[in-house]
Amino acid sequence: MNTLMRESWLPVAISVALGVGLTGCGHATDAGSAPVSQVPQLPLDQQLVAAGQHTFRYDTFGDETFWTDTLKMNTVIESAVDPLTAASVGLKIDATALPPDVVKGVTDGSIPLDDPQTTLALLSLNAVVGLKGQVSKGADGKLHLDRVGITCALCHSTVSRDLPVTAPGLKGAMINLAGIIGTRLDGWPNRDLQPGTIISLSPALTPGQKAEYASWAKLYGPGFYDPRFNVHTDPGSNPAVAPDIDANIAAYKKAGGIPVVIPPAFGLAGLSKGIFTGDGDAAHEPVGPTAYWNRYVGVVQMHGHGTFSDQRLIINGKPLKVDHRVGDDLITAILPQLEAYQWSIAAPALGVDGRKWAVASDLNNQALTRGKTLFEGQAKCSGCHSGASFTDVETFGLHPASASVALDKNYIKFSATNKWRVTPLKGIWQHPPYFHDGSGALNVATNKCLDGSGIGSLASAKDRVRQDLACVVNRYNDAKELNLGLTDAQRVDLVEYLKSL
Repeated sequence: MNTLMRESWLPVAISVALGVGLTGCGHATDAGSAPVSQVPQLPLDQQLVAAGQHTFRYDTFGDETFWTDTLKMNTVIESAVDPLTAASVGLKIDATALPPDVVKGVTDGSIPLDDPQTTLALLSLNAVVGLKGQVSKGADGKLHLDRVGITCALCHSTVSRDLPVTAPGLKGAMINLAGIIGTRLDGWPNRDLQPGTIISLSPALTPGQKAEYASWAKLYGPGFYDPRFNVHTDPGSNPAVAPDIDANIAAYKKAGGIPVVIPPAFGLAGLSKGIFTGDGDAAHEPVGPTAYWNRYVGVVQMHGHGTFSDQRLIINGKPLKVDHRVGDDLITAILPQLEAYQWSIAAPALGVDGRKWAVASDLNNQALTRGKTLFEGQAKCSGCHSGASFTDVETFGLHPASASVALDKNYIKFSATNKWRVTPLKGIWQHPPYFHDGSGALNVATNKCLDGSGIGSLASAKDRVRQDLACVVNRYNDAKELNLGLTDAQRVDLVEYLKSL
């Protein structure tokens, strides 16, 4: 298993921005001076961590100028997005932000969940994870959403599934809100989110853009987003892109552009490469590797007020350079605290955190022990997934394109390195499907993995984690890949160990 799941996007594939100095990554250093590293020091400064938590959860970096003024999402939400609709595309409610009278109103039905006015009321309470809204009340007593923006938490936070909340839904039918209303879990990717579906609702997009964004959830499922799509197709996001958006989309897709799974933002402390292609490091962003990707997402994806550039990313013959400042820079200064907070988020442990996620800690210790032996022996996993973080990025570095066993082999071409970083494995039980393209997954309709292979006795497993991990093992076991020669019994044991990490 050599490079199991070496592709995990760093937190913040729609997360946020971070950065400081350095030509090629947003800001130039003073002539003749060397960039000064601002990578977080361990143990972390807890004041910096606390400031970063607020940034991660609530800071839009001024991106309302895009989500409101350009995309007009405030009018879409105000007119058509009630809480049930919001839940259907993966938006979450922070239970700790709800006053007792609101909880009572939701559960007894006196606060309707099929009314957009309720969504606006929740936004006024700062209760919608990842959305920040400016709400006012008109002379008619109705709420209006004047401005709206997004934060890192939209994609890289979710809520727990352990709060037993039920409420009347459509036509009075009771619905279970567990996993929709819950306690915040920062750094845990929101694999229920449908970013493309949400963006496709904007009246400002072309029909081609709307169709492409809407297709992501239909073709791949929830939890997928493409952070390279807009800079290759939309002149409004990248000045180097040609004006024919439909032609750009066709060319990008022909080249292999696809949406990828939203990555976890936990377990990154001390790693010199943040994302699955290892684009960012202190050499390209002095604040640090996570800061590089946060700057990219904060500026290029969220459209926060800041700048991003990288001489290695060539699009239409020009290095990527994006400037979304509006007479200001709301991103660079917060990069150190944001990365410090992200580094503070430890990977979840099954025994402690599994209950929050409704994943049973029903491990078979004998199978787990045998699986550990396989991990370190015949399966060859520990050759790359080594050390406390289960990655060799600090000892080996990045791996060539041929190292990936994911079904998709093309997406790496859009990165700055054209290489893979071995993914840390701690907490992998929390975020199936696996690999950047989600190809480590079982298709429940066919009971086969996405590569067409079967999972033998694990087909009767009661949890998706074991089933999808079995498909991951299959990719490495494939005769065209590492050809490990694992038996069905050995696959069961190895999956048990992986689930325990």
